[in-house]
Amino acid sequence: MPAVAPTNNAPERLRRAAWLLGALLAVAILRLWRLPEAGPPDFDSVRNWQVVQELAQGNFAHLFHHGSPGFLLLFAPVALLTRDFMVFQGINALLGVAGLGLFAAWVSREARLPGPEAAGLVLLGGTSLLLTFSGRDFTMSSVSLIVAAGLQRSHFARLQQPGRTGLVRVASWLALGLCLNYKFLFALPILAVLEWWQADGTWRRAGGRALLVLATPYVLFGLLGVAVGLPWYRWLGFYWRTVVPATANVAGRQATLHLDLAYYPRYLATFESPLLLAGLVAALVVAASQWRRGELRRGQPLPLLSYLLVWAGCLLAGMSLLIKAPRGLLLAYLPLAALAVLSGRHLLPRPVLALALLATVALNIYRIQTQLYAPLPGRYPAVAAWLRQHGATHVASTVGNGLALYLGPGQTLTVITDERELAALRRQGIQYVLLDGYWRVAGVARFDSLRRQQPVAAWPAPPLQQPLLFLEHSEFTGLSFGETLAASRAAAADTLPLRLYRLR
Repeated sequence: MPAVAPTNNAPERLRRAAWLLGALLAVAILRLWRLPEAGPPDFDSVRNWQVVQELAQGNFAHLFHHGSPGFLLLFAPVALLTRDFMVFQGINALLGVAGLGLFAAWVSREARLPGPEAAGLVLLGGTSLLLTFSGRDFTMSSVSLIVAAGLQRSHFARLQQPGRTGLVRVASWLALGLCLNYKFLFALPILAVLEWWQADGTWRRAGGRALLVLATPYVLFGLLGVAVGLPWYRWLGFYWRTVVPATANVAGRQATLHLDLAYYPRYLATFESPLLLAGLVAALVVAASQWRRGELRRGQPLPLLSYLLVWAGCLLAGMSLLIKAPRGLLLAYLPLAALAVLSGRHLLPRPVLALALLATVALNIYRIQTQLYAPLPGRYPAVAAWLRQHGATHVASTVGNGLALYLGPGQTLTVITDERELAALRRQGIQYVLLDGYWRVAGVARFDSLRRQQPVAAWPAPPLQQPLLFLEHSEFTGLSFGETLAASRAAAADTLPLRLYRLR
């Protein structure tokens, strides 16, 4: 039988805090380990860094890049102090750890977890392959985890203690999330489901105030946009073009809806801890048992396990309707980890749960080693060094922009998506073109003639061939899970995916 939950007395809280801090320190080490060798893991990380530099210099042309003005402005002050990408990457990594800590502290307190199980929750969620990967980039994923923890915590409290103030607080967290990451839009139907279940009439009494809070960022950023010369609707226009693209992207993908119920379960089963799916199933069993006993009734607040089950289940089901990448479940990973621990406490003896957590964390760390650490170091610094030695000042790159971080003053990088652009670039003074293997990742196969030429230099690049990187771009390419892994295997056959050519 599972052990009885301890009380939240002061000594127990201190022990729990110590366990949580120790586990968070371990996760922070994993996130920062060999980070200088990794460089930017994806195109968006470099592009965000470039846009932040523009904002720091007073250029607001790309304020609504990716519909995330709050994220870009958050880092603009950092850009006033340094251009070093490692600083941005390191800060972002620690923000991800902070988001994990806020979530785990809340769940541990509400569920009255003893210290070892609280630490197990941190390690299970923190060693997720996807959260480790995204915790080492420079995108809005890390800071989104902080806001998601605040949103879930405030909304759970609002359900336990109905009132207008609580609802406005929830709306404030959601508004902040929408400033940082447009994918917080997907929280709206989940909150609607939970409010329908609660059925306490709070939305009728305070819904107007909550809607005003949600509208405030759009009004303020709209005014800011107009002040810097942008259309007032630019942010809303991003939403529209995301849902209804005007044309296909350079990989040929145009649709945004793509029903595939197997993608995320296959990803979780192949690359993540088996406890995540097992915990989801176990949580369904526990919730069904509570339903049969009459413990779950509409109009009554949901217990924590069922509350998190709604979040995880809705995200898994809803994201299965859209084009997919592992990051589509960004806001579901920590609830899934919590479900594994909470359902395990219901169904397993404490020693068995502890062993299961230790085994799965060990498996996660092994996957982090093989998928993220083993391919290091990245080779863009070597390419940049070669270019400096040969006096190159104007360089082109096929699809990938990772080289931009390592070029020195006076050197420029032009990203192309078709080799037919090279003739014009040659006339403009471009001296070299890097056939960057990122074209395979992005599914932009428009460089056949260039590939048949003899390069002046070439380098291996294992980080560009890792399956997770390809899967993270399946949202861009529109490929299925199996097709994406096949593309990854094909890329692995290319021993020198970074090839430099002289334009003559």
